[in-house]
Amino acid sequence: MPGRRPPDAGYATVEAALAIPSLLLLTLALAGVLAGMATQIRCLDAARLAARATARGESPAEVKAAVTRAAPDSSVHITTENGLIHVSISAPVAAVPLLHAFTVHAEAYEADETTTESEDPGTDPDP
Repeated sequence: MPGRRPPDAGYATVEAALAIPSLLLLTLALAGVLAGMATQIRCLDAARLAARATARGESPAEVKAAVTRAAPDSSVHITTENGLIHVSISAPVAAVPLLHAFTVHAEAYEADETTTESEDPGTDPDP
């Protein structure tokens, strides 16, 4: 019976056919996670940049232009209350349609330097 194949013939082909798509999906998922992390870092940096710039008294147009350069496709919300500036930024993870549905958010706070008053400008705090 030299022409007879073993009973497990073809299993390696089936296993490879199942393993390759699984590895591809795992690779795509990891790439999505990395893209999300990179977008989160960009949003956080942009939020901090916007908070510092607003605290220094730069115009809202300049601040939004800087945020757009730091985090493209992001939306910015800046509020000032009781001398504290709050910047909130959100952006989609990637331009890929599948990942575009996911958004990341970042916030930053900064004291408003334009309204901060010193206690008594005429006295030296260190005697």
